[in-house]
Amino acid sequence: MPVNHILATGPLDEYSTQVLGEFGEVVFAPDNSESTLLEWIEGAIALAVRGVPAINADIIRRSKILKIIGRTGVGYNNIDIAAATECGLPVVYAPGAGARAVAEASMTYMLALTKKLTHWDQQMKAGNWQSRFESKGGDLYGATLGIVGLGRIGQLLAKFAQPFEMRILAYDPFVKQDVADSVQAELVELDDLLAESDFICLHCPETEESKGLISRERLARIKKGAFLINLARGGVIESLDIILESLEEGRLAGVALDVFEPEPPDFTHPIFACDKCLTAPHQMAVTHSAMANILRSMADDMAAHLSGKRPRFVVNPEVFD
Repeated sequence: MPVNHILATGPLDEYSTQVLGEFGEVVFAPDNSESTLLEWIEGAIALAVRGVPAINADIIRRSKILKIIGRTGVGYNNIDIAAATECGLPVVYAPGAGARAVAEASMTYMLALTKKLTHWDQQMKAGNWQSRFESKGGDLYGATLGIVGLGRIGQLLAKFAQPFEMRILAYDPFVKQDVADSVQAELVELDDLLAESDFICLHCPETEESKGLISRERLARIKKGAFLINLARGGVIESLDIILESLEEGRLAGVALDVFEPEPPDFTHPIFACDKCLTAPHQMAVTHSAMANILRSMADDMAAHLSGKRPRFVVNPEVFD
């Protein structure tokens, strides 16, 4: 392994590879197992984290010359931030860089679910023209949208929903009223949002407080026939079991899941055979422009720190105190 290298846990683009390559050879781990990362991080001055490998304290402490950790995207729950802080390592991330792509994905899922796109596609390909008389799709117009997490993504989603004349509810204990007012959203308690929303979109970070936020108890309170969309983190939902139960009992009319706990999930779970559940492999934020923005932001901040400058977006700014 070269000394003073930059280790990446997944592919980087030409721009980020070139920027980081100014400080050392960029090498790519062959897999994201703990044993592999422990081996490959030795002698690294920087770690660029793609995907959701567990970056634990042992990995963080392995290289005695590690200077910075970069994370693609906004989620960093797979990195031991406390260990990084203890070692004096800034963890940079890219908040907002992929926000539009995720908000667009929420709108896409809302439309796909209520318009029954996959259902009609399957019926047509089975030669069932008569299916057009057997059921009907729904509308966004006049429906209530509930957004859990009114950060950058949630605010964009609220703006996207406005032309459909939807009522917009939001739950976010960290957002002030003026932010909600700016996107025409009503701040409410979570139980009220679940009880009144036709579409529930999860866009909150996964923290100790939000882990298992959508529980069996809370799903029992949702408006019957609602749609649930999760583009936050898999751990925000208690389990796939409770989602499947709600679909089978008719409390949920449909679900879209882009994130899972763990990742990859257990594909033998019966929810993957449920035609009321749309799934994606944690991919909906990975558009061409979003990934270019995310990788550029991360690489620029990593390069700034390696050049002796202060990076812009730091999870643990206290390391500079």
